[in-house]
Amino acid sequence: MISEETLPKTGYWDQLASRVIAGYAITPQEAESILKASDDDILAIVAGAFQLRKRYFGKTVQLYFLVNAKSGLCPEDCGYCSQSKLSSAPIDKYRMLSADQLLDGAREAAERQSKTYCIVISGRAPSEREMKAVEMVVPQVKDKFDLKVCACLGLLTPENAERLKQCGVDRVNHNLNTGKGHYDKICSTHSYEDRMETLQNVRGAGLELCSGGIIGMGETHADLVDMAMELRGLETESIPLNFLHAIEGTPLEDQSPLTPQDCIRALCMMRFVNPKSELRIAGGREKHLRSLQPLSLFVANSLFVGDYLTTKGQPPKSDYDMINDLGFEVTTCEAG
Repeated sequence: MISEETLPKTGYWDQLASRVIAGYAITPQEAESILKASDDDILAIVAGAFQLRKRYFGKTVQLYFLVNAKSGLCPEDCGYCSQSKLSSAPIDKYRMLSADQLLDGAREAAERQSKTYCIVISGRAPSEREMKAVEMVVPQVKDKFDLKVCACLGLLTPENAERLKQCGVDRVNHNLNTGKGHYDKICSTHSYEDRMETLQNVRGAGLELCSGGIIGMGETHADLVDMAMELRGLETESIPLNFLHAIEGTPLEDQSPLTPQDCIRALCMMRFVNPKSELRIAGGREKHLRSLQPLSLFVANSLFVGDYLTTKGQPPKSDYDMINDLGFEVTTCEAG
């Protein structure tokens, strides 16, 4: 049993937030204490995290729109993914969408007030055909719709990353997914080091990093903290935090569900470790945060509007209503 002496004192989280704003980098032990905090402490932790969110992002919310530009047909064995070679989930499977289809997606992204259009393909790494398709469509997206573009194409070489930079991609998404020590428990066809190499190649090309993870895959608190600290070391601009949507037919289909409080604690920990990074509530938020979704936006400053890769999101109107009811505002689209 935790003794009263070990519990954070009144005002502790506000004081810690003030120290972080002043330049303090919290320790792994302090980060883990957020994940271990009791449900009774959640509002106090959220209040501290909101200080950081408000300091660096005000009361704005950045919207992202995602298109699954190539679905299924993946040779990798990521245990969480319905598109992997191990999955028997009944999903749509198709090759790369046409330029017209990708432009239709960009049009929808703009109509939904998204700031960033995310082009995602399944697979280990992009083929030459897929690279050329991205290189052709990105300049059109930026010219016609004034959107930022984030590309998620799998493992990238330095040449791949440079080509994406040259065609106008603003940032690349490549999630670490979990801590280094847990990675081989969710995937064997590529390594944590492979993912780190891709992120380093992306940074080397002068592109922004979008990298986060998934909670609820059987990881420990220490694994989550390791991931957060790694993202801090990379100075990651954008961090999507997903909440495992355990899909029937995937190796992780029987994982225990997360509680809304688990999700809030993980978001708060990520905000305290990475106070200046854009923090996005991503896949699984509707399923696991449920009625606490509004509370999560006092910590995170970004969300996907619409559907995810192979799972449905809530109606966009629900997102707009939630943002308006909180007194927050959607940021306008910016040129890349």
